[in-house]
Amino acid sequence: MLTVKLFTFNPVQENTYVLFNEKDACCIVDPGCYFGNERRALEEFISDQKLNPKYLLNTHCHLDHVFGNKLVHDTYELTLYLHEKEKIVLDNAASAGLQWNMPFENYRGDLEFLKEGDKIRLDEDELEVFFTPGHSPGSICFYCESQQFLVSGDILFRLSIGRSDLPGGDFNTLIKSIREKLFVLPDEVIVYPGHGEPTTIGFEKKNNPFIK
Repeated sequence: MLTVKLFTFNPVQENTYVLFNEKDACCIVDPGCYFGNERRALEEFISDQKLNPKYLLNTHCHLDHVFGNKLVHDTYELTLYLHEKEKIVLDNAASAGLQWNMPFENYRGDLEFLKEGDKIRLDEDELEVFFTPGHSPGSICFYCESQQFLVSGDILFRLSIGRSDLPGGDFNTLIKSIREKLFVLPDEVIVYPGHGEPTTIGFEKKNNPFIK
């Protein structure tokens, strides 16, 4: 069974997730730790819980979600997993950091590309990959069917959706991803978004003003 630990990091208030099981295996999703105290908080949690990191996962590669990729790679010797269409966004992240006055050293290691339907396994626990473009060209979500939760990145928020005006984004594609991939899930599914508080599929279907 997976436990979800949430950290909110960096000036953009990005949500970083550590998913871990009772055997102490974990995956780190969208490490957005930017400042030294944030990096220490992530490392200390993993150390204090005696966790064994197995995967470094990006839902997408906008700069606020990748600040900590290199740290995680260097500390735990993990290869980055992402969608192939997101590589161009990753390659441009450091330049975007300079534009936003948030310089950082980008990940430059090997890449493992995920696609629709792939499975991330932590012992008996499993996350399924959904390909959900629209916010960025290679956005993906991670769905745990057995526990009914979804790590959605910046696709769906409580009473909002991801922006689609950045390079590679498209509003109609984003709405299509939400309707065809997320809103077909059970209403009880908890959504852990890339920003803000968790929500549920049922609540968003009834109340989200952007998807009617």
